[in-house]
Amino acid sequence: MFRTLLPHGLRFAFGTLTVLPVTVTRWDREAARGGMLCAPVAGLVVGAGAALVGATLLAMGAGPLLAAVATAAVPAALTRGLHLDGLADTADGLGSGKPAEDALRIMKQSDIGPFGVITLLFVLMAQVAALFQAYEASWGRGVLAAVVSATAARLALTLAARTGVPPARPEGLGAAVAGTVPVRGALLVALAVVGAAAGAGALLGSYDLVRAPLAVLAGCASAELLLRHCTRRFGGITGDVFGGLAETAATTALVVLSLG
Repeated sequence: MFRTLLPHGLRFAFGTLTVLPVTVTRWDREAARGGMLCAPVAGLVVGAGAALVGATLLAMGAGPLLAAVATAAVPAALTRGLHLDGLADTADGLGSGKPAEDALRIMKQSDIGPFGVITLLFVLMAQVAALFQAYEASWGRGVLAAVVSATAARLALTLAARTGVPPARPEGLGAAVAGTVPVRGALLVALAVVGAAAGAGALLGSYDLVRAPLAVLAGCASAELLLRHCTRRFGGITGDVFGGLAETAATTALVVLSLG
């Protein structure tokens, strides 16, 4: 069964979480489960692409600030800004202070309100600042930050799609993936990502051996806090909330990687 679902899960993950030319052949709950379990793989590819652009700019003589901006821009480009848009919409919904039904209606509107604009501004500033510090230290730390943060962002989606977390609406991406991932499966994927982060960090030294997995854990913890707050406010999760969770986890991971 796992071998059958794996190709469909990968297609679902890359087809829904990136703009890469992947055809999603199945949209049922089993494919969604596989897709959410494979979400960190999509994050790894996005992070590797961002790291490649940043490291290439450094090799061509660009400064760490330009490399940081480009690295932050690549995930946005590879997702058509989907997660950033979700973050802004979630901020508008939460910031409205209105009942769940009205807040969800605000989130579905195409425009971005003041809460969304302010949130995007500070989140992108934090991401660029953290990446700048990483690239200023060394190109290796910049690459590590790009890859770890992007993978942690998609791991947050795997955890958010676990059973027991309801959708806020009966339709949309949130409803399609909500509750599809068994808790045990989500925890196993999380363990694998944390272990991989530790291994990648070890290549740069003992300090990063500890700091990289801590960044993943901190990113997922911050996303979990947002998830619980949104579940209380909206009655469940939506596609916009998933985007907000991804950006929250990525930003927190980058901040942790910039410490010390």
